[in-house]
Amino acid sequence: MLNLTNTLLLIFISRLDKCSDLMLQLAAEPDNQTEREREVNLCVKVPESLRRHWAAESKRHGITMTEVIIKALKERFSLPY
Repeated sequence: MLNLTNTLLLIFISRLDKCSDLMLQLAAEPDNQTEREREVNLCVKVPESLRRHWAAESKRHGITMTEVIIKALKERFSLPY
């Protein structure tokens, strides 16, 4: 399970824009709330070659890097509520 989580985190990172500091928007999905929580950036630095590889893989699988990373973080650490 840990290897799967690590793999998902790595795959997510590759889908991010071409900037040197990789950023993603990570927001908790509210349950039965009318307002969404303000989204903030989460930056992760990875080797450029890995980012390119993961970006291609996420595109090939039809999933965004944000979706992969959020899922992996939720599985690993759960939500605070």
